[in-house]
Amino acid sequence: MQEPTIHRRRERLSNMTDGLRLEDVYGATIERIKAQGGYKTRLGMGALMWISYAEVPLSPDELCHALAIELGSTDFNISNIPSIMTLVSCCQGFITVDKEASTVRLIHFTLREYFSAHPDIFIRPHSVMAEICLTYLNSQQVKALSANSFADLPHLIHDKPFLKYCSRYWGVHAKKELSDCASALALQLFKEYDGHISAALQLFKEYDGHISAAVFVENILHMSNDDNISSPWNGLHCASSFGIVEVVAALIYVGCYDPNERDCRGYTALSLAAMEGHEEVVKILLGQEEVDPNTEDKYGATPLLYAADKGHEGVVKILLGRGEVNPDKPDGQNRTPLWYAACWGREGVVRILLEREEVNPDRPDNHGRAPISYAARNGHGGVVKILLEREEVSPDKPGNTGRTPLSYAAGDEHARTAPGSLEEVVKLLLGRDEVNPDMPDIRGQTPLSHAAGIGNEGIMKILLGRKEVSPDKPDNHGRTPLSYAAGGRYEFVDPSRLEKTVELLLGRDEVNPDGPDNEGRTPLSYAAWGGYERIVKILLGRKEVNPDKLDYHSRTPLSYAAGNHYAFQIHGRPEEVVKLLLGREEVNPNQPDWKGQTPLMLAIKQGNHGVVALIRSHEAVTHSAT
Repeated sequence: MQEPTIHRRRERLSNMTDGLRLEDVYGATIERIKAQGGYKTRLGMGALMWISYAEVPLSPDELCHALAIELGSTDFNISNIPSIMTLVSCCQGFITVDKEASTVRLIHFTLREYFSAHPDIFIRPHSVMAEICLTYLNSQQVKALSANSFADLPHLIHDKPFLKYCSRYWGVHAKKELSDCASALALQLFKEYDGHISAALQLFKEYDGHISAAVFVENILHMSNDDNISSPWNGLHCASSFGIVEVVAALIYVGCYDPNERDCRGYTALSLAAMEGHEEVVKILLGQEEVDPNTEDKYGATPLLYAADKGHEGVVKILLGRGEVNPDKPDGQNRTPLWYAACWGREGVVRILLEREEVNPDRPDNHGRAPISYAARNGHGGVVKILLEREEVSPDKPGNTGRTPLSYAAGDEHARTAPGSLEEVVKLLLGRDEVNPDMPDIRGQTPLSHAAGIGNEGIMKILLGRKEVSPDKPDNHGRTPLSYAAGGRYEFVDPSRLEKTVELLLGRDEVNPDGPDNEGRTPLSYAAWGGYERIVKILLGRKEVNPDKLDYHSRTPLSYAAGNHYAFQIHGRPEEVVKLLLGREEVNPNQPDWKGQTPLMLAIKQGNHGVVALIRSHEAVTHSAT
């Protein structure tokens, strides 16, 4: 690109690539970058190192600031910041600015593969990056930002773009490659860490996108007023969270921190190390006589509970090696380590905990739900199978709402798994004689009804294959499985899934396609309310279905289709449903409900202009209906 004409550039490019493999081209370019000499070489190689080894993609400003930092300097010289175009030039075309993502990246993914295959190109990159981050955090410009400025976090990050990355990732780089220099810089940082802006940014990462900086600061200050908390986030908390063994050992040796001190969220250093799975740090902390391995946070959770929750088997074994650790100690919700391990499908941890006699495998939480119930809901067939092998575990134990493990596996709005996994769990549970496949909860809903409400066709087929299951059994409100399938119990459900379940149920002779609930609403009424055009069409194809049936509020399917604006915002197609209903001679477009509101009035009220136009254009609509 330094050649003066297009012809000369093409000639150079052709000579460079002719007969050479891509790897040789990359190698030759690296040599040209190094041959620039002096500051250009430093900028070019430094930019490539940061882009290749950074924990997250860097913005142009972040990269430029990173390369402006002089190791060992206590000041950050803003006049030393290179331009992004200078970096692009120094990298000889190896990097480009992704304007859409506002990040700097390597020109091609094969270049990253090349660097991975040649680790000697960059000498101890993570160590160097940790030193650069810590040098910046120890600079006078950053140290001048105290806790009094926490409320201005977004503004501060904007003015100092590299500050957030340094605060959040210096420890990640240091853990991978820790130099003596980085260790010394970390200890220097921790001397003034109480109130340091990087402490706030390290904590603030958990709240990005959830709450504003002002609300975060208010929470920090409120929690810091706890008598048991002297510092929102100290050096030992930070080093333990990152898992930097040497720094944790040094801080303990100096004795400047109480290892049992809780941060602003109630976590101890041991809790933080346990939840991150840092086994060596856990061992160091447990080696201190004053450390209490059962210390609870403000939610009543212990280090063992956090290790079990995250599935860190090594940490769980280490903690259980301490005689004073209670393997079945619950938190404030009465949820034990086994409960969390089962909920998230941590099979290894579940097996380890069940080896302890003190652990109750069927202990319910405050909602009356045992570990197997949550494992079933989330489709963790392996955990369900392990728990079913224990005699103490009741496979049909209901919680406070009357829902059994089968009920949750069949259909739950909070399920965090794929339908196929849930089907496996359903089959495991139905393989037990004690399990009632048609057990209603306190609302009268059966597993089939729950499955219908979220459109789980596979599980419905399994349940309908059991003779004990009634396909038309109403709940306490008179709603049948068809009613839930037609209207969908939750607005997030894909209508195409509901359509299949409707057809499945209508294929059963026992199912009444026009059965009203306790308020007189039929499946058609619910489908119209949801705006589910294809389900409405399916139901209207059944001669038993009355397309203009009044409920006990004198509302018809057309009334619901015209008047439910919320459903239209999710999946519904109200105009298509209204067209279908108005196309039936039996439908009265002027039918007022118990408040005297006609479908047209309801559509006007909700601001649904397309539906308003459709109803007004119908020849049977009278002027008085408006």
